[in-house]
Amino acid sequence: MKVLFIGGTGIISSACTALAAQQGVDLYLLNRGTSASARPAPAGVTQLHADLHDEAALTQVLAGHSFDAVVNWIAFTPEQVEADLRVFRGRTAQYVFISSASAYQTPPASLPILESTPLRNPHWAYSRDKIACEERLTRAYREEGFPVTVVRPSHTYDRTLLPMDGGYTVVQRMRQGKRVVVHGDGTSLWTLTHHRDFAVGFLGLIGNPHAVGESYHITGDEVLTWNQIFETVARAAGAEFRPVYLPSDLIAAYDAAWGAGLLGDKAHSMVFDNSKVRRAVPAFRPVIPFARGAEEIMAWYDADPARQVVDAALDRRMDDMIAAYDRAWPL
Repeated sequence: MKVLFIGGTGIISSACTALAAQQGVDLYLLNRGTSASARPAPAGVTQLHADLHDEAALTQVLAGHSFDAVVNWIAFTPEQVEADLRVFRGRTAQYVFISSASAYQTPPASLPILESTPLRNPHWAYSRDKIACEERLTRAYREEGFPVTVVRPSHTYDRTLLPMDGGYTVVQRMRQGKRVVVHGDGTSLWTLTHHRDFAVGFLGLIGNPHAVGESYHITGDEVLTWNQIFETVARAAGAEFRPVYLPSDLIAAYDAAWGAGLLGDKAHSMVFDNSKVRRAVPAFRPVIPFARGAEEIMAWYDADPARQVVDAALDRRMDDMIAAYDRAWPL
């Protein structure tokens, strides 16, 4: 297959790029080419460079090319997918839009989440934009046969990504014996997916004629509470988990961006039924538990102190939140 990835070196997409190269896909990566990636593409992958916002330049770079599949890893707004419709009509047999599982009804009315679960997220603009993109592409499929496939990742990570808001700042606090902020009471359920597991399911959809006109989420099967997630990271870091439980609304009052991600996504239990992708891709069987993933993450951070970046402002904000909690409920 001849496949184009727009992006292809990010947390999720880098594992898909590596697996595609291993499988012998004739893979092209399209990006701006203005900086070195932390996840360089493997040998044998063809690099194309263009300003993705310059439609004329993009059309020129793609002149003479047609593809079995085009995957846009970095489309976030309806305007971006509208441009893709203009550029890729008649140029690809499949267009894969990377949406988000946060587009599903939030909070969910029932679990597990199915692909038929309604799309509605009143809390997070990011998710509403993804929903609008899906709606535009669905209309293009229905009205003109544009060959779209929608993929909705949930919380997918690699060795560089700690799952909790604040990243290494939280690990540093735990290593210093300080308390850390956890939303709710830490018992809501969450699904984490290693990017190498995701790649197996994803590559099985590329070039798959049954996937055209369909949507899929691709997630791990392991379901953890946020307490278990923090505890697993603490164990891998050789630290103690000392939680302070705060309502997500209160966290949002201190930090709007953190709060938006909680109220629009992480504060709610999210458990997924992967039956649909398993039917389409029988090889998809997630095998990497988060306990192993957390060890990979901490090994990566500990291998280079330059990676251990602490957000001093966020650290102070957590101290302020915990101090307010102590004043309200003194020990």
